[in-house]
Amino acid sequence: MKNANTRRLTKWRDIIKPILLAATAVIILGACKGPKLSVANEQLARGEFFEASKTYRKLYSKLTKKEERPLRGEIAYKMATCYRRMNQAARASAAYQNAIRYNYPDSTAFFWLGRSLQAEGKYGPAIQAYNQYLDWKPGNVQARKGILGCQMALEARRSKKRTRYVVKEAKLFNSRRADYAPMYLDKSLDQIYFTTSNEKVTGENHSEITGMKKGDIWYTKKNERGEWERPEPAGGDLNTADDEGIMSFTPDGQTMYFTKARRSPTSDTSVEIYTSRRSDATWSTPQKFEITPDTLSAVGHPAVSPDGKWLYFASDMPGGYGGKDIWRIRLGDDRLGTLENLGNDINTAGDEMFPYVRTDSLLYFASDGHQGFGGLDLHRAWLNSTGDRWSVENMGQPMNSPGDDFGITFGQGESGFFSSNRGDGRGYDHIYSFELPELKVTISGWVLDKDDEPVPNAIIRIVGNDGSNQKEVARDDGTFSFNLQRGVHYVMLAGAPGYLNQKQEFVSDSAEEDAEYGVDFILASINKPQVVENIFYDFDKATLRPESKEALDEMVQLLNDNPHVTIEMSSHTDRKGSEEYNMGLSDRRAQSVVDYLIAAGIAKDRMKPQGYGKTRPKVVTKRINSQYPQFPEGTVLTEDFIATLSEEDQEAADQINRRTEFQVVSTNYEF
Repeated sequence: MKNANTRRLTKWRDIIKPILLAATAVIILGACKGPKLSVANEQLARGEFFEASKTYRKLYSKLTKKEERPLRGEIAYKMATCYRRMNQAARASAAYQNAIRYNYPDSTAFFWLGRSLQAEGKYGPAIQAYNQYLDWKPGNVQARKGILGCQMALEARRSKKRTRYVVKEAKLFNSRRADYAPMYLDKSLDQIYFTTSNEKVTGENHSEITGMKKGDIWYTKKNERGEWERPEPAGGDLNTADDEGIMSFTPDGQTMYFTKARRSPTSDTSVEIYTSRRSDATWSTPQKFEITPDTLSAVGHPAVSPDGKWLYFASDMPGGYGGKDIWRIRLGDDRLGTLENLGNDINTAGDEMFPYVRTDSLLYFASDGHQGFGGLDLHRAWLNSTGDRWSVENMGQPMNSPGDDFGITFGQGESGFFSSNRGDGRGYDHIYSFELPELKVTISGWVLDKDDEPVPNAIIRIVGNDGSNQKEVARDDGTFSFNLQRGVHYVMLAGAPGYLNQKQEFVSDSAEEDAEYGVDFILASINKPQVVENIFYDFDKATLRPESKEALDEMVQLLNDNPHVTIEMSSHTDRKGSEEYNMGLSDRRAQSVVDYLIAAGIAKDRMKPQGYGKTRPKVVTKRINSQYPQFPEGTVLTEDFIATLSEEDQEAADQINRRTEFQVVSTNYEF
């Protein structure tokens, strides 16, 4: 649980304002046999929240007279503090409301009521409580962040906005008590260690803080089939009657850093970091890891950096920003003077804990001080290019919930495990798996020739501005498919022996959702004439019409994509008119096209204009047949043939014959 010694770095002291109670009320409690207020206060001061809550509850039930209302308010507030520290949000909310009802003279009751209601997911009432606190403390940053967090949660609830993470309870790891803070042993990713307070842990005594057994370190490993086995206690001398847990490992998996909470009858609980060495499957007797001579501050939640050079941890030591902060210190013999706080980009007046260092510029941690959904939320932070500022973002739902979400570890890619007490009214923590499924962004299509036939042995290349470079040979039916990344500018080039290359460009959508793009390549053969579709002229003239521009620009692109080819650009007319007239008209039209291409930057000596008039009637291709099924494939649309057709079919045949074509002349042009 969050308030277990090893979890919450117990002995983080709440600052509770002293209350002057009516003398009669003090006399009444002092004279009563049974629980005493002084005992409860001592238990609270020592961080024994479970024991203190029981004592306060007994005291609270004895106070029934009107003159005892001020004392009843004080006890309700302190009892609420115990419940809050034990993660029992519903009980904490009820107790804070009682404290307010009895006019407890401390405005922080409204703040903590807001925090507890937020942890229950009761965002509307939580906003009201925060606003009541702001009436007393208008500039309080934490209350304003609490309101923003509640508003964010309400908006997410209305819009059903969630990240793509898939979260599931890791039932094999979890007991009927608390299991939390999982951590992979090393890069092999075949062993996970975690903290548990299950019924089989070493310590016989229950924690005065949580009422549960004190935590031990357990682990699980994968079998030969890659399946996780049932957890068992870590071997060696790690686990004792004290609280142990929340660990991290050096990159080689040979040294463990972990949190240990010790308590003696003559002193308060102390939370410290210890180390242990691994030999085969057993761990050596722990040794205290000295960070600071300060014996009053708690240190815990160790996290070793991936390069093994730094130890990150959480502490309430002086020099922070309030609550628990994340610090780091260099490992090795030269750590003197290297202790540093991560600064106010990361740390707030709230609690920042459970660091996890993924790279030297990517940090994960849990916080209740940054804007969140309630309790501790998981946050991601990345360092800028100059190494002097962190950017922090909430990991969103479903990674976060109204409860506490913390203790993350990553396995392969964007997957791993973390801890949460979501949906558990007792406040027990459980281990959850998470995975961010890869986005399925694909592009597929066909490589065909001008007659809609698959181009044999076509090769498609796709290059992205993210540095990616893929190549694929089209299937026998001309189809192809590539996997892409979001938000990348791609250039695609298709080509095949005997065909001109064709290039296309596009940018994939940056939205976090699956997407499929389609693009077809129509390759031009270098061995036969190729019709340039959608070239239009004014009637009986060689003037290009404006609607021809798109087709002409595609021709410019084709010649730029194939800089070593030269072509003959030809124009053809229908059967109407004299041969001499049609030859002249087609010459002028071919020249018009060439002039356009020259103006667009194509070298003049790469093109030869040629008019053929009506001397080369078109042969019906498969594609033409699909558009005009009345003309069998292979038919030559001669004047004699057209004369046999209906008036409507004659017009269609004349339209087919009126065309602009190009034919590749050479493929070795030097520029």
